[in-house]
Amino acid sequence: MKIQANHSGTRSIEVTEKHLQTIDKYALLRYLIDSNGIIDETVLDKLKFNVRSMLESETGNDQDLLDLCLDVIYNNNMKAFGLHQLVLLYVKWKGEHANQDEVDPQEVSD
Repeated sequence: MKIQANHSGTRSIEVTEKHLQTIDKYALLRYLIDSNGIIDETVLDKLKFNVRSMLESETGNDQDLLDLCLDVIYNNNMKAFGLHQLVLLYVKWKGEHANQDEVDPQEVSD
């Protein structure tokens, strides 16, 4: 999946299923955005600081987290607009997976 990284659409960032799973695993987007709902460079910096802190701790030994950082979060094309697109993609992805979790075709029901 690609997200648009700028307003003109000339730059994009490739986001994989594994990247989205890693965002979910570490809840990287939870409480990231203030109550005003605006995603700007300050919010992107906050995400980068949070991830850097995780990488410096013991939990940072996860190769998936490192890949997410190198491929997406610290990508040269990542700006506030790209982060907004990433949040939208994650919300869509999470919604699709939440529906799949609710309906298990192998579950026996009365």
